[in-house]
Amino acid sequence: MKFPLISRRNLLGSASLLAVGGALAQPASSKTTTLVLSTPPGGAVDVLGRELAARMGQILGTTIIVESKAGASGMIAAQAVARSPADGRTLLLTHSTPILYMPHLFPKIAYDVTRDLKFVTQICEADLVLVVNKDVPVKNLQEFLQWAAANRGKVSYGSYSTGSAGHLLSEYLSISRNLEMTHVPYKGEGPMLQDIIGGQISWGLSIFGSAAAHVASGRMRALAVTGPRRFPQMPDVPTFTEAGLRDDEFQVMGGILMLMPAGVPTPVADKIEAAAREAVASTGMKARFQIYGLRGTGDSSANTRKAFDDSSPIIAKLVKASGVKLD
Repeated sequence: MKFPLISRRNLLGSASLLAVGGALAQPASSKTTTLVLSTPPGGAVDVLGRELAARMGQILGTTIIVESKAGASGMIAAQAVARSPADGRTLLLTHSTPILYMPHLFPKIAYDVTRDLKFVTQICEADLVLVVNKDVPVKNLQEFLQWAAANRGKVSYGSYSTGSAGHLLSEYLSISRNLEMTHVPYKGEGPMLQDIIGGQISWGLSIFGSAAAHVASGRMRALAVTGPRRFPQMPDVPTFTEAGLRDDEFQVMGGILMLMPAGVPTPVADKIEAAAREAVASTGMKARFQIYGLRGTGDSSANTRKAFDDSSPIIAKLVKASGVKLD
């Protein structure tokens, strides 16, 4: 199980509020719960978060408020939840960046994941696909590596931002295979993918949902996917392992996670976990996972924490090998 990776952003956050599940009859003394999102409105975390809040609100018989606290690659939201009361009324929904990557990329952050936060569940897995411009003369990953080696120092790749999982894994691939490729950072996947199509850069690692239409149209070619399994929507595209690259770095945890402040009483935490996992299994959530090319998981709190513990040292090694540092 892995976690996806997202870019470093400005330390400015935006907030938008939406009450969901409020039509349900509730006792006058009941309190609302806030689901804090680490990204701005409009993306996968936002869309999935609102659906998840609605489903969990129905299951728990309460009102769940969705609040965006975007900025600093999700660290603003993570810090806000880490500092919230441990009463189960504040939850975090985030991509893996502020949980798995930022602690290794920044010398100091204002929260400690293992001390200040508790995993509820991994909502879904979000692996990456290596895509190349249609005119790159390769049909598989091994041919790509041979071509890049023959053009050492001349090949450029894009990432959807500096410090993102796509950046770190691409740079690791370049350094570990002595390919001397040039990194071109973008502000988001859209511009990166357009430049791959246009030939300004040769390749990049993208979230499946963003690249799928371009691959289907023939404007770019998919060579391999990170993680332990092939995408059902791209059954002919092998994993990195199947393609001959068995490095642990291509297997790390990635996806969308739900967390809460550490110290939430066990009965309350168990109730929230059960509601979240039931919501993830709903038809509405499955439909949204399909749209974004994500794999719904709804794993247990214990298994999610284990996946974090297993991935963290690998990511530390990945960050060190890539040479990427953020201030």
